[in-house]
Amino acid sequence: MKFWHSMKWRTEGIRVVAPVKWRQFDGLVSAYWEAESQAGATGYYLADDPRIMVFFSDVSSQVRISNRNGDFLQHHRPMMRAVYVPPGVPMWTTSSATHRFSHLNLHLHKDKLLKYLAPAVGASAALTALRRSVEIQDTGAIETLARLVVDEVSKPSKHEIYGESLVGSIVAGLLDLSETGSEQANGRLTQAQMNKLTARFDGLTDRRFTVAEMAETVGLSESWFSNVFRQTTGKTPLQWQLGKRIEHAKTLLLESELSVADVAAQLGFSDQAHLTKVFRQIAGDTPAAWRRLQQTR
Repeated sequence: MKFWHSMKWRTEGIRVVAPVKWRQFDGLVSAYWEAESQAGATGYYLADDPRIMVFFSDVSSQVRISNRNGDFLQHHRPMMRAVYVPPGVPMWTTSSATHRFSHLNLHLHKDKLLKYLAPAVGASAALTALRRSVEIQDTGAIETLARLVVDEVSKPSKHEIYGESLVGSIVAGLLDLSETGSEQANGRLTQAQMNKLTARFDGLTDRRFTVAEMAETVGLSESWFSNVFRQTTGKTPLQWQLGKRIEHAKTLLLESELSVADVAAQLGFSDQAHLTKVFRQIAGDTPAAWRRLQQTR
């Protein structure tokens, strides 16, 4: 199936720094971009067909995205390393600092994608996955596959089926193919939903968001979310967040010269005493004592 994507887009403050490398496969277009974004740069993108972006560096601290008419005051989140955008979903972006980046864009014919997924997961689950956005920070094997696609796009050396198979593996690894309904009927969140929560949590500067915001992230009511979250993790949303924040506090204590008070402020604790209390409950020691112990090791 010969296919060329249809996409509306406009950018300001973003320039391409190397020739775009692209290749058509059966029902998809792969394009590798290298660009530079200025502070304050903006972008708008809307495609009729689904697309995947895989970034080869972490831009989460520099690029924010929104799907609500460019509303970056109330509705924004950091750009993750791998993103699946369903067909017809608009995206606005803005950059907070000058930076260079490279990414692989995969434009997929929606009918071809459905035919690829349906034999394995069923037509209903395939259609649900097609409509469900995915954003993850920990790309793992997806980035490895994406780099292999870039190599084949840049210097074609194999049959088209090789590149198509690589893209198929990216699709299978990134899209949410879980049976969400049956999982939640059993009172559990899917792994994809947990990945969404973790990605959004990791993108927050102070690592804090409300239960309502957590529920909205995975498309559930607040009351039902609290129930299935505890069934899934064995913790309340607050306990889970505190655990994540303490893990990040450990990273800051180990990898920075910040004082304990500065770590507390950065992670949204009311003061040093508050961080110390929670840290001791979870880690079994005070932040200062834990840091000294790690340094002696």
